[in-house]
Amino acid sequence: MASRQEIADYITAQISGAGAVRSSKLFGEYSIYCNDKVVALVADDQLFVKPTAAGRAYLQDLEEAPPYPGAKPCFLIPEDRWDDAPWLTELIRITEQELPLPKKKKA
Repeated sequence: MASRQEIADYITAQISGAGAVRSSKLFGEYSIYCNDKVVALVADDQLFVKPTAAGRAYLQDLEEAPPYPGAKPCFLIPEDRWDDAPWLTELIRITEQELPLPKKKKA
């Protein structure tokens, strides 16, 4: 099932204070970037944040699930938390800080 563009747009608007935020559509789902790092995915209209130690400590009570079959588990963020922009922004900010920069592709 493809995710709706409105969901990706809403989430990127909510976390805009975390840095340079954008989304990219791929196979009907969306990757959410912060400062050129993939920090989250929108799959089946659900928000999945990449797992990090800092994110785990921040969330405390969390649910993990794979965003698609065969994927590694990510933090599944309940829809009722999407409206809390400061909370969600902080989660994305600390996640981005812990993730490595993407490797440059060879020409």
